[in-house]
Order: sequence, then C-alpha cells, then structure tokens
Amino acid sequence: MKYYSLNRKAADTDFPQAVREGLAPDRGLYFPEQVPHRSDLFGKDWHKTNFHELCYQAIKPFVGGTIPDQMLEQIVEETLNFDFPLVPVGKDSYALELFHGPTLAFKDVGARFMARCLGYFQQQSAEAKKLTVLVATSGDTGGAVANGFYNVPGIEVVILYPKGKVSEIQEKQLTTLGANITALEVDGVFDDCQDMVKTAFLDDQLLEHCPLTSANSINVARWLPQMFYYIAATQQLISQTDQKLVFSVPSGNFGNICAGMIAVKMGLPIHHFVASTNVNDTVPRFLLEGVYEPHKTIPTISNAMDVSSPSNFIRIQEIYDNDLLKIREHLSGYRYTDEQTRSAMQSLYEKHQYIADPHGAIGWLGLDAYQQKAEASTAGVFLETAHPAKFLDVVEQTLDQKVDIPSELKGLLSKEKQAHSIQGYDDLKSFLLDRS
Repeated sequence: MKYYSLNRKAADTDFPQAVREGLAPDRGLYFPEQVPHRSDLFGKDWHKTNFHELCYQAIKPFVGGTIPDQMLEQIVEETLNFDFPLVPVGKDSYALELFHGPTLAFKDVGARFMARCLGYFQQQSAEAKKLTVLVATSGDTGGAVANGFYNVPGIEVVILYPKGKVSEIQEKQLTTLGANITALEVDGVFDDCQDMVKTAFLDDQLLEHCPLTSANSINVARWLPQMFYYIAATQQLISQTDQKLVFSVPSGNFGNICAGMIAVKMGLPIHHFVASTNVNDTVPRFLLEGVYEPHKTIPTISNAMDVSSPSNFIRIQEIYDNDLLKIREHLSGYRYTDEQTRSAMQSLYEKHQYIADPHGAIGWLGLDAYQQKAEASTAGVFLETAHPAKFLDVVEQTLDQKVDIPSELKGLLSKEKQAHSIQGYDDLKSFLLDRS
C-alpha cells in the first residue's frame, strides 16, 4: 500500500515512512492510494467473526506487508485489550463507550496502535536515530499518546497543549509521567498548538538535528485504527436490528469520523454519519452553506472539540471526491452551545440515568436531531468519547451529582505537574534543538 500527499506535491511513500514522517514534505496529509472494498470481510454472517480477527483483517491492507502478519496480529490484540460496551439509552439509541482503555478516552486505540507500530519500525532499523513524537492536544490526545509511548525505546514524546483549556485530570495525564514524556504549555488555543506542530515538520534546519513524527490524527497510524470502534459497534448491533445504522460523532479534528467513513468504504454497513460539534462549527456551516470558513476558536466546556480548522476534513473531502453533494448524502452536521450541552447532560441523567461527559452529550444531541428528521426508522449510536470523571467540575456542577473517580485517575490528582511554558514557534524550535 502506497500513501500520497493530499497536497500532491510530494513523492508517494509506504506505511513505515508515512508513520515516521507524520506529515508529507509538502505539508499535506497522507492518504492511502486505495481503500479496498472487502466483500470477503463484510459479507454474509461477517458479524460472527472474532472481533480481533475482523480488525486485523481490516487494517492489514493499509500496513501493506511492512509488519509481519504474526506481529501485526499481536499489535492489534494489545491495542484492543479492553471492552467497547454498547449501552442502550432510550429507544433506538445507544452510547458506544470508548473510555475503558488505560487513559479513559477513545484516543487510547490510535495511540496504542501507533506506538507499537513505530516501536517495531525503530527496532528493525539499524540506522534509526532517536525519534521525537511531536503532538498537539486539545485534551485527550496528550494523555493517550503519553501513555501509549511511555518508555518506548528510541522515542521521545513532546506534547503541546493550550494553557488553561484542558481539564485538570487531562493535564495531569500528560504532565506527570516524566521519563521520555515532556509537556509544553502553550499560551494560546489548540489551533495554535497544531499550527506549531505543522510548522516544525517543514523546518529543514530543525529536522536536520531533530527527526520528528506526529501522533495527532494527521498520522495514518493514529487515524486509521479508529475504524475499530465502528466495527465493534456495528458487529454488536447487526444481530439485534435490521434498521439502518447511524453514528453521531462528537467532532473536533474529524479524524474519528473520517476513520469510520473509511470502514464504510471498505463495506461496513453504516447508513449515515452525524458530525456533532460545539460552537466551533466550521463543518456544520460548510455542509449548510457550501463555504469552508474557519472562525476564531471559542473555548467551551467540550474542550477536546475546540477546533476551528479541523485537519482531517480534507480526508473526508478526498473520500467523497471533493463533491459537496456526495458529502451531504453521507454526512450531516449540527452544532450546540454550552447551555444546550448542559441541558442534554441533565436530560440524559434524569430520563435515562446515564451520566455523559460534555462531548458525549453533544453526540447524543446530534443523533436525536438526525433521527427526528429521518424519513425511515434508524438505530442510532452516539460516541461517548471520554469518562465523565475527566470533566469532573463540569459534570458534577451540571448534574448536582457526585461522580465516582476511577482508580486509574485517583492517583494522578496528587501528582505534581511538570510542564515548560512557551509562547510561539521560536520557543518550540529552541526547546527541540536544545534537547537534540
């Protein structure tokens, strides 16, 4: 499998090189040269196949033989060593809980898969220099990447996060590990962090002394394994209903929902996607008006979605041949304010005894809006992307209800934060060069 840059000004490359580079030399995102339709995998009675085997077979073409089959199977097994429960919430509506991994967030899957792939490639290369994983986070990516790459030989991790715009627990997850994990606190918003990361990948002077890769969803090894969520939910639902399946995804950088669309292109039977956003609503406005116009990022209580210029939307455009009508056929978009989000959290708790975090609540709102307008009956899934305890202040204040803190998080609260403050790209570059 070859990968090409969506800017189309760089040479094609293979999976290992795409993973190492993160971003193509022309600053474009890598995209697979083909997405195979797997009627052999998603044919009759496919849902009776072992879940891990389904995921292994789904990801295998994208790895393109660059990892031996037995090793790739092991990587998939280790990546997916926790559950993905599908919880009924009202009629024809389900929460897909993606927070049962080590950092209690959906990004554990992509981070664990990428860390294991990159670790393998580093071990196999006798000439491999120490590699720095440079990542921007709006909340959960940082913790998942820190955990996934913790103490991986030959790899340093540097995480940029916006000062004062992540929850306390999220901040502790990415600032307390030490070892090969370093956190940089940026005076700005997530888009500033993401822009700095992209700029670093095009800085030849920096790259000469400090080889870099990214663990954001711009990296194909972080992005593609997110298709596993959709395989998990669809496999569970397909034997329970003959209704069309709709997935509502709390959307920030749009890697998660885009991976689901790749799975559909491969043959997974999902009817429609809903991009549910907060007031950073670039994509819902685009779907409505046909004009892609990012605005200034607005901080919200659903901070992981505070992204006004989502990197992965260009991949969605590529999937649907940059045809707005095709995109609208497969994707709807809705946006919600903090007030609406809190109201949804209260409704979910009062009517269904379900405690949702702010992101999951927005996913539920988008699903409900779509199902009310749908001409035919649908079975809907909204993604619950993080444990409510990761947004403790917001959840407890909104519900006037104590939230149990999982044991995985309790120990973090007493740990001391360790982070370096930076203002802009020059500070980041100096920091990386000093370390190299």
